[in-house]
Amino acid sequence: MNPRILPAARVLPAALGLILICLTEAGADDWPQWRGPQRDGVWHESGLIDKFAGPEVPIVWRAPIASGYSGPTVYQGRVYVTDRLVEPKQQERVHCFDAATGKPVWSYVYDCAYERVGYEAGPRASVSCDNGFAYALGTMGHLHCFEAATGKIVWQHDLDKEYKIQMPIWGIAASPLVEGDLLIVQVGGENACLAAFDKRTGAERWKALDDRASYAAPIIVEQAGKRVLVCMTGDNVVGLDPQTGAVYWTQPFPPQNMPIGISTPVVSGNRVFVTSFYDGSLMIGLDGAKTEATTLWRRKGFSEKKTDALHSIIATPLFLGDYVYGVDSYGELRCLDAKDGERLWENTTAVPPARWSNIHMTVNGDRVWMFNERGDLIISKLSPKGYEEISRAKLLEPTMDQLRQRGGVCWSHPAYAERHVFARNDKELVCGNLAK
Repeated sequence: MNPRILPAARVLPAALGLILICLTEAGADDWPQWRGPQRDGVWHESGLIDKFAGPEVPIVWRAPIASGYSGPTVYQGRVYVTDRLVEPKQQERVHCFDAATGKPVWSYVYDCAYERVGYEAGPRASVSCDNGFAYALGTMGHLHCFEAATGKIVWQHDLDKEYKIQMPIWGIAASPLVEGDLLIVQVGGENACLAAFDKRTGAERWKALDDRASYAAPIIVEQAGKRVLVCMTGDNVVGLDPQTGAVYWTQPFPPQNMPIGISTPVVSGNRVFVTSFYDGSLMIGLDGAKTEATTLWRRKGFSEKKTDALHSIIATPLFLGDYVYGVDSYGELRCLDAKDGERLWENTTAVPPARWSNIHMTVNGDRVWMFNERGDLIISKLSPKGYEEISRAKLLEPTMDQLRQRGGVCWSHPAYAERHVFARNDKELVCGNLAK
């Protein structure tokens, strides 16, 4: 992020000084895509608070937005987020705000009538930013490439029309992945569950698989000296050559009721872990000498209520060494032994138990920052011995558009950048100060 002097009238003087200090300190990071710089839920910045000074996170700025599930991303001094309007007509919007002040930089609005989609609160996928461009994917499959700084459209696709999407019940949700000179998207089209586009021109480079789409974002892993695209589709967990779409390996993970996988695959060493609400947990072993994979274990409970191992719905787990930490179907925070899926402990204080109750977890050093669906930000430690809560403060109020139950929820993943947290509900985008 480039430091810049802001007119004093635009922010409170004390906040201005703090922001400028944070912007110019060495070691600050962007959060340019889903789950951070490496798409792994790890935040590398230092100079953070050890605990909260009061019951609320200090808010630097607030910006009004409409409803949406997409988490913000932070790139080169700007924050990107998407939302949805229904009056006077149905439209999706892509917004860019100044990261230091919250002032609008640009917005792009396009007509988008939701069809065949449940839970209509707005776009799902976080904007992905790379090399001066911002890539936004809407619920109905509208894919845009913008100049990140100006909002000028570079190229666009209507994926629903072009690929005849077998629309998932919750729409298109997986955040686009930049890999080399490609943008890879989980489309769910005819013979095009996954598709790759030239990130500069938008030209199709490959398409692959006839699987149904899931909602899980694809990732890249290193296997046998190669980069491998790993994706949980609506039917399988697959490993592909990211440059060609050729299939290296397939591990079946068929859904009991419907494709419902949301949480991103997570990796530790040569193991990949995936989880789904109805369908439990699957641990995959990656061959180190060749691009092949095997199922190490799979565990599934009697139902989404009577679960075994982990039946996650929204929360992506953390896979740390030989242990998996995740949130089960009713908000139970759990630790699993990675060798067999045995549950080591369960905690129900991090978030109140409820169907689909959610926590987004991010690692920073020896601590885990948790943003739960009640809008609480928690500093914690996780180990095989248990959950240790260090400090908790309110960041956002739950809102009703995303879920009209239990007084609303905060289900969107936050972004962590420049020693601040950026989070949204259905009414506002906020920036909270976490600098020591």
